[in-house]
Amino acid sequence: MDRREFLGAAAAMTATSAYGSVAPLPRRVYKNGIDLSVIAFGGIVVCGLSQKEASSRVAEAYNRGVNYFDCAPSYFAGEAEIKLGEALRPYRSKVFLAEKTTHRDAKGAREELERTLQRFHTDHLDLYQFHAVSSMEDVDKILAPAGAAETFLAARKAGKVRHLGFSAHNAPAALRLMDALELDSVLFPVNVNAWENGGFGPQILAKAKSKGMARMALKALAFGKWPVDMKESDRKYPKCWYQPIDDREMARLALRFTLNQEITAAVPPGDERIFDMALQLASMPLPPLSAVELMGLKTKISSLEPVFRA
Repeated sequence: MDRREFLGAAAAMTATSAYGSVAPLPRRVYKNGIDLSVIAFGGIVVCGLSQKEASSRVAEAYNRGVNYFDCAPSYFAGEAEIKLGEALRPYRSKVFLAEKTTHRDAKGAREELERTLQRFHTDHLDLYQFHAVSSMEDVDKILAPAGAAETFLAARKAGKVRHLGFSAHNAPAALRLMDALELDSVLFPVNVNAWENGGFGPQILAKAKSKGMARMALKALAFGKWPVDMKESDRKYPKCWYQPIDDREMARLALRFTLNQEITAAVPPGDERIFDMALQLASMPLPPLSAVELMGLKTKISSLEPVFRA
């Protein structure tokens, strides 16, 4: 599949929705004949909402064409899993459910996987990921005897998970893990500030491509780390550990940067307002950035420290 085919999107379903657009949300190839919406629904979106509100949001997103849902038990002490699991009950067989674990040992990962399956009222996950691989020590623990890799491989063999992957917070550790295990995908920052000013991202994309792995984007709409002198109580988006881009034109440029890399989909920040904007923007044409646009965006976004550096 060449770049044009990869970036070309298959039409998704259309529906009148509260997101303010009826344009189809594009989809792209993941693996094994699976197409995913270019924007994922992150589980943090439902945190802080009532179950009724959470279920309504999931229904709206599904009707809008979202079929990729990403979550983790660590999101708000299980609230994300519990509320998203209930909200997804009518759609579970029709969506791609990606989950994660921060446990690096086999026993802990196995116990957490079983709890996650219960919370989502399902017998399998479509993607199970080592969450936030942040150091070589993480990789050592994952690969060690009785490490989490044992649970992952056994779960795939048993049909409890269909694809395996990880989310990357450290470039050398990510490269090593991709060489050590046969994985299906990697979830990593594809963010203009991290790439252009932090040097983090291109090396992971290149390695994943060489391994035939699908590539999923984190932090597409991350401006950068919150200013160090800002109090948590002053943050406009308390569910985000970094400052998201909320200016619509800047967000459109940032999303154009991300979705014109060779990736399948992007997971927006967990704030519902930013998620809504991402859905709207992803339904519009998103051509590659010109050199002038990239330079302007790079200059604007460099005012904050990147969320990750190489």
